[in-house]
Amino acid sequence: MFQIGDKIVHPLHGAGVIEDIVERTIDGESTRYYALKLALDDTQLFLPVDACEKLGIRPVCSKKQAEDFLARLDDVARGEDKGWNQRYRENMLHIRSGDLLEVAQVVKNLAERESERGLSTGEKKMLSSARQILDSEIAFALGKTPQEAQALINERLCI
Repeated sequence: MFQIGDKIVHPLHGAGVIEDIVERTIDGESTRYYALKLALDDTQLFLPVDACEKLGIRPVCSKKQAEDFLARLDDVARGEDKGWNQRYRENMLHIRSGDLLEVAQVVKNLAERESERGLSTGEKKMLSSARQILDSEIAFALGKTPQEAQALINERLCI
């Protein structure tokens, strides 16, 4: 169980801070929720306390893990060029995995594709979301601004 003030990561939204633990009653059933304030915008998510493990909610990585992640970014290879549907499905699987290297691969693939051919609206949104996930967690882990974290990531991914 997390506490107020803990920094956690939602696999689809990125890192944030638990601002409160609230109890809400829906259809006569009382449930406790974490009120998560996301790092990169003013969005607040309410995450059911009992479903966090199932949703893939986890603590922000440590400084050492973030540094190891940045060191391994040089090895992230661009994926195969596939049809839009298959590429979209695979990218979503990578993002949902919660693994930073898999999310970095999505960022690299989409950023390179964007510079070569452009992206569809859906892929632009996916690229933005994947960047937010990486930038917010690395910023928290290293004590940097999201912009500084993004610059470090872009430099290592060569994009």
